[in-house]
Amino acid sequence: MRTGNEPVTARSPLRLRLGLGIWGLLWTAAGTTAFAWAGRPGWAAACGALFLVVAVDVVMVIRHIRQGPHYQPGRDIPPYEPDHG
Repeated sequence: MRTGNEPVTARSPLRLRLGLGIWGLLWTAAGTTAFAWAGRPGWAAACGALFLVVAVDVVMVIRHIRQGPHYQPGRDIPPYEPDHG
C-alpha cells in the first residue's frame, strides 16, 4: 500500500551496492590471477571480463552517489490517499 510519504522515508541501496561491487572486484581479480597462474586461460578470461563489468558498475554507483539526492517534493505537496480498493 502506498502511503505517500515514500520520498521522506526512502533509503538508497547505493552504498550496499558499492560494498557488494567492491567485494566482487576482489573476488574476480583473485579468480583472474589464480586461473592465469594455474594455466587456465579460458577461465581467466571469463573472470577478467566479469571484473570489467563489475568495475563499470562500481564506477556508475560512485557517480550516482556523488550526484547526491534528487528532487523530492516539499511539505507543501500533499501525500497520496491510501488505496482502499
